[in-house]
Amino acid sequence: MKRPYRIVVAKPGLDGHDRGAKTITRALRDHGFEVIYTGLHQTPEQIAETVLQEDADGVGLSLLSGAHLTLFPRVMEELRNRDLGDVLVFGGGVIPDADARALQEQGVAKIFGPGSSLQAIGEWLETALDETEA
Repeated sequence: MKRPYRIVVAKPGLDGHDRGAKTITRALRDHGFEVIYTGLHQTPEQIAETVLQEDADGVGLSLLSGAHLTLFPRVMEELRNRDLGDVLVFGGGVIPDADARALQEQGVAKIFGPGSSLQAIGEWLETALDETEA
């Protein structure tokens, strides 16, 4: 890792299930990232503002409610509204493959589904952020 990257992990919308978000938060910390977990029921505006205030390099969105095609693009729009379009956005949750492809076409860097290796997520994130530093 070229430097300690700052990552915001957020739960957009009304989804009340945060076990996965807490698990990835701990795994990324163990991998060497500085991680800020926003907690439940965050609006896209709140998430983007946290990314701005924390000077984050990336934001991981965790969503199980099925509103990913609405909320992920809204978070990305709010990031762009704050001149944070270069922040790496990735996500996880129960997201069908077709929806994951649609989100990636809209600029989400990667979607991780249930059962994804925590080690692989950390390694992918480290590599992706190191590449932006080059």
